[in-house]
Amino acid sequence: MLERVLWVIHIATLGYWFGAELVINATSRYVCYSDAMPMRERTRLLQHVLDVDQHVRYALVIQFGLGFALGALFGYLPGGSKTAIGFGVFAVLWLIYVEVVHRLRQRPIGKKLAAFDRGSRYVLLICLLTVAVGLIGREWDLPLWIRWKLALFAGVMACGVAIRLSVLARFRVWAIMERDGPADEHNAIVKQTYIVSTAILVLLWLLIFTMVGLSIYKPL
Repeated sequence: MLERVLWVIHIATLGYWFGAELVINATSRYVCYSDAMPMRERTRLLQHVLDVDQHVRYALVIQFGLGFALGALFGYLPGGSKTAIGFGVFAVLWLIYVEVVHRLRQRPIGKKLAAFDRGSRYVLLICLLTVAVGLIGREWDLPLWIRWKLALFAGVMACGVAIRLSVLARFRVWAIMERDGPADEHNAIVKQTYIVSTAILVLLWLLIFTMVGLSIYKPL
């Protein structure tokens, strides 16, 4: 029964994730292309985008925790319910950390926490790939389609990091526009960052749709 409930939540989280991504992308486009809007209003909307972006991070953490917990409960990972509880606790702690980083993002300690968060994602990404190729857990009862899902999930995390890196130029230029006022070359950079981040987002969702297909058809 518990497995079924978690499975439903696991599926529903995809809708939550996708909906948040659509809101973020649509609002980002509006902000980036509203050249004539007063900077104070554009900045207010940009802050709203950052707040909504939290929902994407929540969804990623929830999917990670539920995915591995279900893997343990269905017997693909060793440890059964103990492993599932461990991943559940890890996910809750990760969610708390993500929220603390967001709330403290304007403070020096927040910037350090955010840097650690980015670094930890690289470590987690590598761990996913090592399990996917069998360097870790070769003896686990993981079918090939799940190993492919882990590799694709590592790709999803890499896309998320790439999106964050792609918008750094936007925030650097944004600070200049707030100080000196917007200029055509500044707005051009802001629009370019939107195009790049959207392209990466499309790739991210192609990877997620492929993961869903693997879960449904289990072809390997």
